[in-house]
Amino acid sequence: MKRYTILALVFFYTSLFAQHPIAYLTKADVGVVKTGLTREGLLKASFRDVKQSVDKWIGKDIDVPIPKDPAGGYTHEQHKANYILMFNSSLMYQLSGDTKYALLVKKLFLKYAALNPTLQNHPQATSSSPGRIFWQALNDANWLVYTGLAFDCIHDYLTPAERQLIADGAFKPEVDFFTINLKDWFNLIHNHAVWACAGVGIVGIATDNAHYLDMALHGTALDDKTGFLANIDGLFSPDGYYTEGPYYVRYAILPFYLFANALNNQQPTLKVFQRRNNVLQKALVNGLQQTNLNGGFYSYNDALKEKSFISNEIVEALSIAWKVYGADSSLLPVAKQQNRVTLSKGGADVALALAMSKNIAAFYPYKPISFTDGAKGNEGGVSILRTGGSEQLTSLIFKYSAHGLSHGHYDKLNIILYDGGNEILQDYGAARFIGIEQKYGGRYLPESKNYAAQTIAHNTVVVDETSHYNGKEDLSQKYHPEKLFSNSSNGKVQVISAIDDKAYGDVTLHRTVWMLQLPDASKPLTVDFFRLLSSKQHQYDLPFQYLGTVINTSFKYQAFTNSQTTLGAKSGYQFLWKEASAKASNALTQFTFLNNKTYYTISSYTDDSTNLFFTRLGANDPNFNLRRDPAYVIRKKGANQTFVNVVEIHGSYDTNNEVSVNAYSKVENITILRDDEAYLIAQISINKKLLVVAQSNKNVAANTKHTVKINGTDAHWVGPYTVIYDHQILQ
Repeated sequence: MKRYTILALVFFYTSLFAQHPIAYLTKADVGVVKTGLTREGLLKASFRDVKQSVDKWIGKDIDVPIPKDPAGGYTHEQHKANYILMFNSSLMYQLSGDTKYALLVKKLFLKYAALNPTLQNHPQATSSSPGRIFWQALNDANWLVYTGLAFDCIHDYLTPAERQLIADGAFKPEVDFFTINLKDWFNLIHNHAVWACAGVGIVGIATDNAHYLDMALHGTALDDKTGFLANIDGLFSPDGYYTEGPYYVRYAILPFYLFANALNNQQPTLKVFQRRNNVLQKALVNGLQQTNLNGGFYSYNDALKEKSFISNEIVEALSIAWKVYGADSSLLPVAKQQNRVTLSKGGADVALALAMSKNIAAFYPYKPISFTDGAKGNEGGVSILRTGGSEQLTSLIFKYSAHGLSHGHYDKLNIILYDGGNEILQDYGAARFIGIEQKYGGRYLPESKNYAAQTIAHNTVVVDETSHYNGKEDLSQKYHPEKLFSNSSNGKVQVISAIDDKAYGDVTLHRTVWMLQLPDASKPLTVDFFRLLSSKQHQYDLPFQYLGTVINTSFKYQAFTNSQTTLGAKSGYQFLWKEASAKASNALTQFTFLNNKTYYTISSYTDDSTNLFFTRLGANDPNFNLRRDPAYVIRKKGANQTFVNVVEIHGSYDTNNEVSVNAYSKVENITILRDDEAYLIAQISINKKLLVVAQSNKNVAANTKHTVKINGTDAHWVGPYTVIYDHQILQ
């Protein structure tokens, strides 16, 4: 019986690893790509670009240096260039049959087979997961993914002895390092572990090593509590929202898709792409929904604003998705802007679809959408309210999610506003100059945690100059806001409301944001209710991280032009110069700024406790690591306090003709008609017409009937809110 079992396993694994290539391309895929290359078009242009990048290295002695530099340094960049070259050259071998490309890859592999067994922790390593070829293990995992794919493509070119030499010398030291020395890191539920599992698993497929593949899929303990499948189950919500945010779904989606593609080729019965109701497909399309008109990923959590969907990760994922999930015309605007395809079956099919399609839309089909967070979808979420089409799109993001693991920020109930492709109310993102050695070795700068992650760097309330959850990641990860109600199906009234009673010990944060399309306005109006509930006295700061030029204020302020002090001493406040301050003297306070030829006005309900500040980054930053971005801070003091703000998009400034149109706000007054445990009702006077926005604070059931007296008249509505404009319900 034992002998039968062993023979059965031998037969099983022999069938799994029966042919190569199989990890990135199959023999059938190669045939499809070759056929596609007979036609002029994007596939052929992409092939030419890759071929040219490889051909210049044919016959040359390529350096494989002893690692010593951090990101951006020579050895780091050389090893990165090497694994990309090895991957590309292996594709050229498969598609051309010319052995000179396989020879280039083999020579590099033999150098790594000699180098890797000699390496210890990288001399520039600064984290608990040091690399050996690179300063951090994450980059080593990148190397393993791409070189594993390259090995698979030249597998049959190599002799059995050469395969063994490379497997033992180039791959085994890295795999052992990950799965033994860095076992805890390898077994994380985190994008680093996704890369590590993908690297080990792809190498397992490429070298016919079933143990490597098992560890990659199921974790080093083979118990499915960790590993690639556990990361699919743990990092995405049921609707595909990636818990670390859109910038990091862009990064993690590549190993998810590359390894899943290899598994789909090798073990189609595993149905990895169908896992959790096609969650990997949802991750791609919902990741794209979290981009700006220019393709840039929304910058909440640790994010670099420059990254967009033209990056290699999305090019690869789009091609694979087209192959495994079928043609999706909604992806064509993205593919067109990428202007390149992968040398794969999916890439060939995308190129053909682009060539055959007429009138491809200019932009991805953005829509109002809400995502849940957490593996079970019960850890808050993110909502995007949208109106307008094409380049006129306005998007309001409301973030009430879980922390986002190690890349999260302390920004519960944060909002971000984009208009016409321009970022208006921003999230700072991450403080990092990736790939620039002079800036902290290309790593995250200290200011990324000390400022960018702190609450004051966002558009949400800070209590007593202390960040949410006291800036402690474990607490912030443990709790999340709860959504109370939302509606994005009505284009005229879109709303989302959420509450957080854990960010501060004795303060409840309740925020509701509305995107209202009034019938006599071309652009939407944002109405923002922020209630702070406490039995004790506190200082409440609500910053608006605006981008633009100050045009006008309704209040007189004192500008500190000769000397400046910081807004505070901790929690990110120490980085903010106090440029001007004022005390509100009226119930309505207005501030207008200009961004890319459009005016924006923040109109605020203020009381005698309200102070106003203009701030700018740059204090306590001797190395100029932070952008010199401005902010407008509204400060109130008390026990219970309510902020009511209206963000208005209006007018234009024509620099060529020197004409300014509708430069003044149409908001004339803001009055709070009721603010108690049951209801919050605000009345906003706009160009002689009244806008009444009312919400139930307590009973938010969709079928609940409400009757409330407004301006002496009974108002009736069903559900958690109503909006009345010019005496008519807005609907």
